[in-house]
Amino acid sequence: MADRRREGEFTEFARGQQQRMYRRAYLLTGSREEAQDLVQTTLVKLYVAWPRVDQPAAYAYRVLVRAFLDGRRRSERERALHVPIEPAAPPPDPDRALTLLAALAELPPRTRAAVVLRYWEDLPVAQAAAALGCTPGTVKSLSSRGLALLRDLLGETFEEPVTEGATR
Repeated sequence: MADRRREGEFTEFARGQQQRMYRRAYLLTGSREEAQDLVQTTLVKLYVAWPRVDQPAAYAYRVLVRAFLDGRRRSERERALHVPIEPAAPPPDPDRALTLLAALAELPPRTRAAVVLRYWEDLPVAQAAAALGCTPGTVKSLSSRGLALLRDLLGETFEEPVTEGATR
């Protein structure tokens, strides 16, 4: 008899609160279908806990919000699993590398060091300056001159793609 009374109380509560829960769920999800699923999930969890619930409206709201957040976390994890893996970079061309090394050998030693530290080792200007024992301005000018000399030595047919942020 007590079980029927509890089921009746739950049914009455669910009918009375379903629209309010749907509106809240819609505001959270922004989608009719997701809001309906969220309300259904909330009602199932509420039904299971119904005998222990003292304040059904507050408990239902808390379950609704937690179910929404859990669903978001789950979908973010699932999306992260489905991110395509970028293909590996093609292996470097040995002839190209030898040509570049030969051109680097033509540069004056300090200029070569600045170019290697900045563009091969990808060091910021300040770190390259500390390694060379000079000012950041000197590193910038050495790097600029070095790149210009490399362009002259290698010609336009040997253009490497330049990434943004190369002048840190």
